[in-house]
Amino acid sequence: MAGEPQADCLFCKIVAGDVPATLVHETETTVAFRDINPQAPTHVLVIPRAHYADAAALAGADPAVAADIVRAAGLVAEQEGATDSGYRIVFNTGAGAGQTVFHAHAHVLAGRGLNWPPG
Repeated sequence: MAGEPQADCLFCKIVAGDVPATLVHETETTVAFRDINPQAPTHVLVIPRAHYADAAALAGADPAVAADIVRAAGLVAEQEGATDSGYRIVFNTGAGAGQTVFHAHAHVLAGRGLNWPPG
């Protein structure tokens, strides 16, 4: 069920403290931690504490928490010193878009050129 922790979800396990992560920011509704496979010098994931499969499911079920994720991503970018040089907030939604953990999450990327399209 949406919002409920999922026993097989890596990010739910991080929220519960059952899987270690390098936390960089927490709020009542969000957790931010460093990506274990960074794609930029700064690569932090911001997730809702509640489980939603992807950004679209989260936005449909709880738009206030979706906004909290974007707000937390901005605070993480500021904390990481990325606001002057710029940063990217990315939500991958679905396997075809590169989503590999099916718990909504935003990537905060900074510290190198981030021209679009990527690659």
